[in-house]
Amino acid sequence: MDPSLLREREAFKKKALSQPVVEKRKGTSLPNRKTKKAKVSRKERSTTASDDVNRYKTAKVSSGHNFSLLARIVNFMKKRHQRGVLFPLTLEDILEELNVLDVTLRQKHWLLTEALVNNPKITVTDDKAFQFKPAYEIRDKKHLLRLLDKYDQNGKGGLLLEDVEEALPKADKALKALGDAILIVTRPVDKKQILFYNDRSVDFLADDEFQKLWRSVTVDAIDETKIEEYLEKHGMSSMQDAHIRKPEMRKLKKRRAGSRKTGNARRDNEHIADILVDYTEPNADGETGKTTN
Repeated sequence: MDPSLLREREAFKKKALSQPVVEKRKGTSLPNRKTKKAKVSRKERSTTASDDVNRYKTAKVSSGHNFSLLARIVNFMKKRHQRGVLFPLTLEDILEELNVLDVTLRQKHWLLTEALVNNPKITVTDDKAFQFKPAYEIRDKKHLLRLLDKYDQNGKGGLLLEDVEEALPKADKALKALGDAILIVTRPVDKKQILFYNDRSVDFLADDEFQKLWRSVTVDAIDETKIEEYLEKHGMSSMQDAHIRKPEMRKLKKRRAGSRKTGNARRDNEHIADILVDYTEPNADGETGKTTN
């Protein structure tokens, strides 16, 4: 072998030995980036899912608390109106009257911009104050009597007692003061009381003969729908919802005792009716036996 080649070989070995070499241990490997990303994504998914559940629970609780607070405010304003306290209040004054101090800014914003503004029982004044809004604007007993008279003249009927009590402050005293100027009728459908104007101008005394004729006409056996149709044909209208209409029940026919439907039931020995013969003795009249079924 060429001595120059041998010298180069020895020099290469010395150089290789002089450089340090790090060996990889068995069983140890660098973590894969993909597995790290997968683990991180799983953790993120679990945290986001738990956050969504918690957010849903808190939103559900907060919405229920908001509507309960709104109901308290409306009920407070209603009772305040019924006591005769009619001046408006700001939201801060209402919360102070109710002794509600744990209202967040978000809830106040919701009450000011959505809940109280859009509530049909609340009126918003020009200076952003709130006032109760009843079904009717009734200031006193005279105003109530004029309203009932107007309804009577226009054929609108009467007013619900609960609406009058809601609208008129101290309605009990006003109704007692009016006395027989109004009529209170209980509606049979839902047992609600209705106020009517008692028009004295239509009162008249009926003759005894007219009363007898009136009482002699009986309509008990006539269906109420037929009575309504008769009145409509003659240009008259009937009172609506004056009675409880019961659903028509089908009348069940009573079966006679001992009557049964045979239908296609098979009779005994019918398939051999042409073979059976009656062998009884002939009677005194001389009749012979007959074939039986």
